[in-house]
Amino acid sequence: MTANSRHPETIVLHAGHRADPATGAVAVPIYQTTSFQFKDTQHAQNLFALAELGNVYTRIMNPTNDVLEKRIAALEGGVAALAVSSGQAASAFAVQNVAHAGDNVVSSTDLYGGTWNLFANTLKDQGIEVRFVDPADPESFRRATDAKTRAYYAETLPNPKLTVFPIKEVADIGRSFGIPLIMDNTAAPILCRPFDHGAAIIVHSMTKWIGGHGTSIGGIIVDGGNFDWEKHAVRQPYLNQPDPSYHGAVWTQAAKPLGPIAYIIKARVTLLRDFGSAASPFNSFMHIQGLETLALRMREHCRNAQAVVDWLAKHPAVGKVIFPSLFTGEQKRRADYYLSGGYGGLVGMELKGGREAGRRFIDSLKMFYHVANIGDARSLAIHPATTTHSQLSPAELTASGVSDGFVRLSIGIEHIDDIIADLDQALAAAPIRAAAQ
Repeated sequence: MTANSRHPETIVLHAGHRADPATGAVAVPIYQTTSFQFKDTQHAQNLFALAELGNVYTRIMNPTNDVLEKRIAALEGGVAALAVSSGQAASAFAVQNVAHAGDNVVSSTDLYGGTWNLFANTLKDQGIEVRFVDPADPESFRRATDAKTRAYYAETLPNPKLTVFPIKEVADIGRSFGIPLIMDNTAAPILCRPFDHGAAIIVHSMTKWIGGHGTSIGGIIVDGGNFDWEKHAVRQPYLNQPDPSYHGAVWTQAAKPLGPIAYIIKARVTLLRDFGSAASPFNSFMHIQGLETLALRMREHCRNAQAVVDWLAKHPAVGKVIFPSLFTGEQKRRADYYLSGGYGGLVGMELKGGREAGRRFIDSLKMFYHVANIGDARSLAIHPATTTHSQLSPAELTASGVSDGFVRLSIGIEHIDDIIADLDQALAAAPIRAAAQ
């Protein structure tokens, strides 16, 4: 039944696991072990040679992680996934799997601040150039492409701009060059399936909506199995040339007996093996618990967020509300085309009193948590200019959509009356005198 289901409510409960074969346990066990017993020397040899898939060492693969990987791959419509220790590790691995020193990636400017820093500084130090372009014009990706471009990268529902990315338009441009589109779908699980629109790879920070409980860090990379790496051997050399780190394996050839999973196999047995950013089995267990209610929570996040937006739009201390349902023209068309079932749980607002108003508002909240995370069942708030985006230059802040008076809200699943009551009393403390200046 679940193999054929496209209904997320069913997939997140049943995909990848029915019962523990050893005990019959319905809940996914936590396999808190470092190592796994081989049946015999031939079995061990097969595993290390990738002649068959199986467990060798938890840094590379673990049965608890495996269920999570299968479940999220099924949810997104992909063929395989790789759980890692954090969303940042997922973003880094997704790029490093196809780009090395001397190569470049073209990325949307509309990114989470941590991803921007990873791309603009750390990957730059590793010799990978990231070229930032405005996604308002999909053709900007084509113009930034050259012979050394290995991937395109974007966020479905970018934090904090919330302008939905033109997935199909950019994916089509990329495929004409042999370039995969990597989509960070963290803020839009259930709401958007980027593979349906031509994306090749999806990443999530599971720390956010997938978990939903704010207890566990984790990231995941999902392979759509829909990109012909072998066809584009010149553009994608690292999957088509002998890999000296794995006995000269050519990944497009080595993966063929296992399915269209060359990309994710390479990420698992080279990057995860060597960098060691393994997902904890306990954290994966916690993310499985969150995943089971994801579809239900997303409905409530979206419903509450829209109610908050409607209320904020009328408040005298708020100069502007940023939310996909309020956009017009092409931005609204994209939101309606790519998102289904709601516009997400993130809300941005510009306070008329600028930076001081932002500080006063945050310090006056009583129910909302002042934290750096998003996607919890609880409502959260932060002032990005002084926190998550504080390492960015003024020009970079502008490009990413963060102003002095900008406040990001992650709307939870509490009763809407309590959410609005807390916002109301906190906004009463935010000065608005700067609006006339």
